[in-house]
Amino acid sequence: MEMEMIAMASNAPENKGRGKLTKRDISRLGLRSIFNQSAMNYERMQADGWTLAMIPALKKIYKDDKEGLANAMGANLQFINTNNYAAPLLLGLEASLEEHGEKRSTIDGLRIALFGPLAGIGDAITWFTILPIVAGITASFAKQGSILGPLVFFLVYVALFFARIPIAQLGYNAGTKAISKIRENSAIVSHAASILGCTVIGGLIATYVQITVKTKIPVSAGHTISIQTQFFDRIFPNILPLGYTFLLYWLLKKKNVSPVVLILATFVLAIALSWLGVL
Repeated sequence: MEMEMIAMASNAPENKGRGKLTKRDISRLGLRSIFNQSAMNYERMQADGWTLAMIPALKKIYKDDKEGLANAMGANLQFINTNNYAAPLLLGLEASLEEHGEKRSTIDGLRIALFGPLAGIGDAITWFTILPIVAGITASFAKQGSILGPLVFFLVYVALFFARIPIAQLGYNAGTKAISKIRENSAIVSHAASILGCTVIGGLIATYVQITVKTKIPVSAGHTISIQTQFFDRIFPNILPLGYTFLLYWLLKKKNVSPVVLILATFVLAIALSWLGVL
């Protein structure tokens, strides 16, 4: 029994003399993740900003070990590129591993292996779900002249900023289990967000995309039928905005047409059809 305990002690990570991080240190780490994009470059992407965010925690951990601090900083200066709102999770995880004296190969391996998946999860939740939906809803308020539009969007953006603190705490406390927890719940969140997103986008198409046909069909002397008011508005209201939006989406996704080409084509069509009196 004694021999087994000695063997286990010899295999345990060395953390003697390491500084202990407090909750305040992890909160500071989460806030410093805003530097992730600083000194962005094509050689190492976010490495400089990532290291800048980690420096206070690393200095406290390696307070009496200059060589360990140098090695940790050098490792953090390697290539990394992830989502800014998900970055605190990985920062907290790495700080926990550094504090507990895990092997350098383990820490570096996890950082390299996880920054890609976290980028995908973070982008899907923030840039492709939360912010577009909130922007669409608040833009509708702003169009009506309500101050709630910019105010709500600002509050959501501030909430996302300060969410870095609990996200960093989650990474620090949950350790390697943090990623699996996010993946377990991401399917439910993504599905619910997709339904809400489709509903909002459908409403935005009808509200912001406006196509009105001015052409009228003569049926008898002095009598005409308006294609827009007497056909489209009665039978297929807003079918033209919906159809044109789907056409642009099909060209963009299926035919890989450049967005710039689609924008220019829309301008040309609008001017030409307006000049001809069709729209």
